[in-house]
Amino acid sequence: MRAMEPESSDRTSHLHTDSTSPSYIPADKDTAFLQREELRSVRIGLELLKPELIQREEGIQSTIVVFGSARLQEPAAATHALHMAEEETARAPNDPTNRQRVAIAQRQLALSKYYDVAREFGRLVSSTCQVGGRCDYVIVTGGGPGIMEAANRGAADVNAKSIGLNITLPHEQHPNPYITPKLSFQFRYFAIRKMHFLIRAKALVAFPGGFGTLDELFETLTLLQTGKTENVMVVLVGRDFWERLINWQWLVENGLITQQDLRLFHYAETAQEAWDLIGRHNGVPSS
Repeated sequence: MRAMEPESSDRTSHLHTDSTSPSYIPADKDTAFLQREELRSVRIGLELLKPELIQREEGIQSTIVVFGSARLQEPAAATHALHMAEEETARAPNDPTNRQRVAIAQRQLALSKYYDVAREFGRLVSSTCQVGGRCDYVIVTGGGPGIMEAANRGAADVNAKSIGLNITLPHEQHPNPYITPKLSFQFRYFAIRKMHFLIRAKALVAFPGGFGTLDELFETLTLLQTGKTENVMVVLVGRDFWERLINWQWLVENGLITQQDLRLFHYAETAQEAWDLIGRHNGVPSS
């Protein structure tokens, strides 16, 4: 029998393992593969699990969620913004857009007091509850500027931990600098982010805000109303703002909610008032 001759190198030159092919990348390291539409459920699961495991490792036992506008600045910055708007109006006094900017800046300055209230609230809660190595009633925010920054900043003022749950947006929102670095998270999915707001929450404190604040507030109220969550104290800071924004009694009068539903939330004007409500509800000394 004739022995088989080795194939020529010309004929076998294409027979080699291409380790640069995307197919050769292990699935857990293949970022392009993980971004496929079919992998959405995997991404959602990972986004739920990662912050949960890290918070366990950091010893986070319970939280207080602080919501509020990203656009509300501290008083000094709001004062500066008003001066800039007034100067622009002085240069073009007949421009209605400039007059509107001044009016908005004036209202923003009036609302800027809530930055200080949110900061004091973060300071008060953190200094009361994060003692002796405990991590109870840890401030958690959406991680952005404005009211969120103020609450994280208050915790940082007393060297306490606080959490930021940032979200990927078309116009990028960066985490504020006062979040504890190990507890700064970025989310892709709003739904998973909102779940994390409530997983450890003992209370939700809502300051004046826009669509994002309203979305988060009403989801929480709906969960409480339907019994999907319980024992979360909801505090609305700034009664005048909230009652001008939402006619709660009109909803009752039209049979859209009940008078009992109005007990799902409480009003406060100061940081101490908000914390006193939460402390009484949860049996925690407020000072």
